[in-house]
Amino acid sequence: MKAQTLGRVLLGSFMVGAGVLHLTTQRQEFQAQVPDWFPLDEDLTVVGSGIVEISLGAAFVALPKHRRTVGALLAAFFVAIFPGNIAQYVEGTDAFGLDTDRARFIRLFFQPVLVLAALWGGGWLSRRSEARRDEELATEEVDTGE
Repeated sequence: MKAQTLGRVLLGSFMVGAGVLHLTTQRQEFQAQVPDWFPLDEDLTVVGSGIVEISLGAAFVALPKHRRTVGALLAAFFVAIFPGNIAQYVEGTDAFGLDTDRARFIRLFFQPVLVLAALWGGGWLSRRSEARRDEELATEEVDTGE
């Protein structure tokens, strides 16, 4: 399995796991991260974002033919939730063990990494031609039986 495919599968699996946690055992922790200024109910926001995470993660893993589209959507999702991470830092909200300003600040630098990982896993950061990507995808499908 090539590195990009492995990265896509790992990120997609991580997203499914995070989405499940939004809907189950970590629901209150995620609610604490919803900024006070956000116009929707905290629980509705957490449930909605959990469903989006599960959907995007599962699609990233299960739909390799659409990895570019899903990768771009996942990157956009990471950008859309970034203001919530900034708010957690600015407002000093404790959640997920991020109980110091330093820890919350350091976390901010991981969001661009997630955006880049989604774009890379989706094939957006590759210099290869589209024809070459299609060729590799066809080989990958034969190898995995998809």
